[in-house]
Amino acid sequence: MNNKTILRLLYGGKSAEHDVSMQTARSVINALDFEKFDVYPVYISKEGKWFPGPKLTEEITDVNELVFVRSDNEDSLIPPQLLASISNDEVVFPLLHGPNGEDGTVQGLLELLNVAYVGNGVAASAVGMDKVFMKQVFAEHRLKQPNYVFFMKKDWEETSGDIITRIAESLGFPCFVKPANLGSSVGISKCTSKEQLVEAIELAFEYDRKVIVEEGIVGREIEIAVLGNDEPKCSAAGEIVPKTDFYDYEAKYEDNSTELLIPAQVSNGVYERLKEMSIKAFQAIDGSGLVRADFFVTENDDIYINEINTMPGFTPFSMYPLLWKESGLDYSQLIEKLVQLAIERYEEKQKVKHTMT
Repeated sequence: MNNKTILRLLYGGKSAEHDVSMQTARSVINALDFEKFDVYPVYISKEGKWFPGPKLTEEITDVNELVFVRSDNEDSLIPPQLLASISNDEVVFPLLHGPNGEDGTVQGLLELLNVAYVGNGVAASAVGMDKVFMKQVFAEHRLKQPNYVFFMKKDWEETSGDIITRIAESLGFPCFVKPANLGSSVGISKCTSKEQLVEAIELAFEYDRKVIVEEGIVGREIEIAVLGNDEPKCSAAGEIVPKTDFYDYEAKYEDNSTELLIPAQVSNGVYERLKEMSIKAFQAIDGSGLVRADFFVTENDDIYINEINTMPGFTPFSMYPLLWKESGLDYSQLIEKLVQLAIERYEEKQKVKHTMT
C-alpha cells in the first residue's frame, strides 16, 4: 500500500517573476523526501500554458530540466487531461510568485477542483497581491502604515500634473513608486524629485494598470515569518540591510548586495509588537499557511507595517525559510508543515454545508 502524499508542484507562470518561481521549484524539489512524497511537476510557461511533466524521483541540478514544453499542448492553456488527473487525494503546491499565480487566480481554480493546496486562499491571495486593497484592509484593522496615494492609468493619462502635485504635497520626497500588483521589487523606484517621479510612474505602469506611491520611512527593514492556519505562529525577526539605495530586484536576486541579519537586533518589546502586528495582519486578510510580514522600525522604535507577502521568496536562502530555520524548523520540515496545514484546511472546508438539507 502506498502511504506517500501525492504532491503536485505548479511553477513558472505568466508573470515578471517567472524566473524566481523556477528557482523556488528547484529548491523545493531538492528538499523533498521522495520516500514521503510522489512528486508531479507542472510547468507554466510565460505565455500561461500548462505543461505537466513526468513523476520526479531525484534531485534537479538545472531548472531547465523542469521545462516540459510539448507541441501537443498547444490547443489549450490547460490540457483537459491534466485537470481530469487532479484528484482530491493529492496536495497542490503553487510555487508561483506574482500575478496569475499568487493573486487568487490559481487558488480559485484549485477551489473549483476541490483539491487541497498549500498557502493562502482566494481572498487572502487577492488582497495580499494588491497593495492598495492590502493597505485599505490594514487601515480597517488600525495597523500603522506609511501614507500613500494610488491612481489608475487612465487617471494618470488625464491628470498627471495634478497627481504629481498631490504626491509632492501629501507624501513629499523621497517616496517609492510601485505597481499595485507585483512582487520581488519588480518595477519599484525610489524618487527624490518630480522629474524622477514621472519616469518611475511610467515604469510602474508597464507592469500594472494601477500604481501606488508611498511615503519614504526612515527606518530599519524588519521581517517576520508567519506560519499556520487558525492559530498562526511567528518566527524570529530578521533585518534586511541593502548595500544599494534600497532593496530592489537586483539586490534580492542577482548581485548579492544585501545582508540578512538573523535574528534582528531588536528589543524584546519591539519584537513582541512586531509579532502582534504580524498576526493581526495575517488574520486581517484571513491568511492560511504562510505569510511574510514586512515592517519599518524607526530609531524611536515606531513600527510601520509595509506589506505582507502571501507567497514570499522560498529558496533555502530566502528570508522566510531562513527565519524559520533560526526558529528551529529547517527547510524540509517547513515544506512538510505547509503540506500538513494545507490538508488540515482542506479537511475543515469539507465540513462546510453547501445545501439547505
